[in-house]
Amino acid sequence: MIELTNLTKRFGDLTAVDDISLTVPQGEFFCVLGPNAAGKTTTIKMITGLIQPSGGTVKVAGFDVQQSPLEVRKRLAYVPDFPFLYEKLTPWEFIRFVGQLYCMPEAGIRSAADELIPRFNLEPFLRKPIEGLSHGTRQRIAIVSALMHEPDVFVIDEPMVGLDPHHARVVKDTLKERSLKGMTVFLSTHQLSVAEQIADRIGIINLGRF
Repeated sequence: MIELTNLTKRFGDLTAVDDISLTVPQGEFFCVLGPNAAGKTTTIKMITGLIQPSGGTVKVAGFDVQQSPLEVRKRLAYVPDFPFLYEKLTPWEFIRFVGQLYCMPEAGIRSAADELIPRFNLEPFLRKPIEGLSHGTRQRIAIVSALMHEPDVFVIDEPMVGLDPHHARVVKDTLKERSLKGMTVFLSTHQLSVAEQIADRIGIINLGRF
């Protein structure tokens, strides 16, 4: 479901990702571990199409990220460590907006929201402007929004940043349940304990190499 082939990214004289190849099959929960500046986030940004590789290819759900970006985006969800949200919107407005971006019918948006919003304890915040909410609450809004359209591939960078222990457990359980139903998860973390609890397979990256 995710295929990296000889993937390389250079920034001037710095090689951030150095000729890596990796296959993550459908339904696998893959965690990548590594220190700061190891190449984790750069790899994720190439998987999601945010930056172009200097060499090699990335395929998501069988589509080349550079050649078929719209097909990839239909099947992919991405949550960065510090997600961007439209701060003047309320959480409900943002969640509904994301559902519309994926051409979900109104009934589908409400059905998905009815499942996810209570699970992530967002009901008390639905009508409040996002700009006044904590980082942890914003993180939960971003995760709920990304799960709405039931993506085939879910990429998440440092998901536990800002989350209290209860909501960290909710995220782990939800992503694990979805992976058991066929969603491929690619998760980046610094925390070995997180990876050990939920990953089917763990990759270690350092100096741009697995």
